[in-house]
Amino acid sequence: MSTVTATREALELIDEIVADHGPVLFHQSGGCCDGSSPMCYPQSDFKLSERDVKLGEIGGAPFYISASQYEAWKHTDLIIDVVPGRGGMFSLDNGREKRFLTRSEICSI
Repeated sequence: MSTVTATREALELIDEIVADHGPVLFHQSGGCCDGSSPMCYPQSDFKLSERDVKLGEIGGAPFYISASQYEAWKHTDLIIDVVPGRGGMFSLDNGREKRFLTRSEICSI
């Protein structure tokens, strides 16, 4: 079973975003427009699917992934980090000149 953790830098950015927007959640993007970036949304603005899988929490924020992606990544630990750049188009890290990035580490089975 995969897990999700966050670097110190990611936790600091989460705190900054929560101070500006209130409670947030993450959803691991499945590709398309924003690649495979972890997307950060206000908790009240994002509708979860019954097929979304909760991997855990980072910085008090729930972290979800779609069921189809979960099947592909379930043997991988996700590590949420921060790098310079612009966040995803609708993600709350956009416009801060730093963005969330998903790194992975294969779990031992």
